[in-house]
Amino acid sequence: MERTATGPGVAASPPLSGVTLADGTAAVQAPAIADLLDGVPRQRHAAPPAPAPEPVFADPRPTAPLLPFPLPRLWRLLPTPTGTPFTFGYTAVLAVTSLFAALADPALVHALYQDSSTDVAHLVRMPGVVLPASALWIAGGVLSPYALAFVLVLTALERRTGGARAACVFLAGHVLATLATEIPVGLAVLAGHLPPTSLHRLDYGISFGVAASIGALCGLLPPWLRWPLLTLTAAELLNDLAAFEDPMTNWGHLIALTIGVASWPFVRRWQKAPR
Repeated sequence: MERTATGPGVAASPPLSGVTLADGTAAVQAPAIADLLDGVPRQRHAAPPAPAPEPVFADPRPTAPLLPFPLPRLWRLLPTPTGTPFTFGYTAVLAVTSLFAALADPALVHALYQDSSTDVAHLVRMPGVVLPASALWIAGGVLSPYALAFVLVLTALERRTGGARAACVFLAGHVLATLATEIPVGLAVLAGHLPPTSLHRLDYGISFGVAASIGALCGLLPPWLRWPLLTLTAAELLNDLAAFEDPMTNWGHLIALTIGVASWPFVRRWQKAPR
């Protein structure tokens, strides 16, 4: 006979229905666990759904290569009526005078050059006329290297300091370098070291103002561009001086470049974000 465990702490197994016990009674089958749970709500602990991945959109803009320095936009290298009005207007005036000098009668052009010359004789008589008038002409014409330097350098300087301040730098180089070269000529004539004809030497153009503007602009550029530009400019001017073809003008260029370098404390205070 099969033994069943009974007693304290031991639960008797429920008899199965359909089974005849030893005393002749029929056992009642215990309800199945599934049947017991049919009427009980089941609590499911389902794992939360995984978040949907965020859509990745491709950037339609082209990726620019990483460079150690930013490249300027080409249009910013040239003067514009709204961005650099001083340089734009001055360039237009120089273009007109250069066109006139190329097409007009050479005798008339030479006479205008003489009337605009900042030689000693004119500076003594009418300095307020010849100093601005001499800056209306480009020595060598519109294809001169100083014409290209004027456009690029004055545009960059005006974008960083403003039109009035760029004009001050240009005029300071033009006026001070002119006086620094012509006054010694006058004194040398008085001392008898130069002939009287030196008082009427033809002197006009924008080169002194351009040299001063280059010197001032170098103070606003990053070092990797400042020192090569300043070194190359000074080397070129020293080479012209060594050629001894026009020593007074060549000294004037070096003096004007020095004036521009001396203006670094001022232009750096004036500097603003380029527009």
